[in-house]
Amino acid sequence: MRLRQEIDTAARSLAEAGIGSARLDAELLAAHVAGVDRGRLALLDAPDTDFTDRYHELVGARARRVPLQHLTGVAPFGPLLLHVGPGVFIPRPETESLLDWARTALDSHVGHDDPLIVDLCTGTGALAIALARHRPRATVIAVDDSADALRYAERNAAGTGVTLVPADVTAPGLLPELDGRVDLVVANPPYIPDGAELEAEVADHDPHHALFGGPDGMRVLTAVVALAARWLRPSGLLAVEHDDTTSRQTVELVCGTTFFTDVEARRDLTGRPRFVTATRAGAGER
Repeated sequence: MRLRQEIDTAARSLAEAGIGSARLDAELLAAHVAGVDRGRLALLDAPDTDFTDRYHELVGARARRVPLQHLTGVAPFGPLLLHVGPGVFIPRPETESLLDWARTALDSHVGHDDPLIVDLCTGTGALAIALARHRPRATVIAVDDSADALRYAERNAAGTGVTLVPADVTAPGLLPELDGRVDLVVANPPYIPDGAELEAEVADHDPHHALFGGPDGMRVLTAVVALAARWLRPSGLLAVEHDDTTSRQTVELVCGTTFFTDVEARRDLTGRPRFVTATRAGAGER
């Protein structure tokens, strides 16, 4: 009863702070402090002073709009539970739609068991690690230019065989040894237009370098598409996430290279335009 009362009080506090997922966050924070799964909260004994002190501290931080994932140190993404914290972009559920498409595309369009996959702007390594686990014999390369992000990615990727490459995807001539060899390129790059208004959890805690993609949000996207055009083998696949306001521009960018066919705008789980997919054309198809 006392634990339920603590959670009820915390949920009201978070709701008053404007957090839409107040009840869920209150329960997840309680489970984190207790060291149990959320579903086992009802089985716990009455909380002691150590629990309530720590719980009140975390609830207060969440009310100040510190991201839940920074307080628990982890973020779910598809089948993964990733280590996160200050300095790395927190993976969002919206990107799971891109992951689902990529796994299905690998199974239906890549005929061999050991594909070469590149994840650009990898952040925590979310896409790279999920795809490596889906295809254990794949060679998976994950690229990012943030030392902070790569530290989290290295921790998350332990035991997977994912190769981390510290590099700026906008650098000319990046990784020429991949030219014409890659089966799949995925990317969740910085794509928010400069000056866009964001929730406090994002604006104050996600690294701006991982968020903003220039005045129209297309600066890094342009580099990603150019790399994919160079790296992908004929019939290789591209999936790149974009801002929900720039779907048309992203389609036009991919089509404008003349290197791709089957260009398609796709939506996330909420129905918003979220990513574009395409197939690398062969010489006779361009």
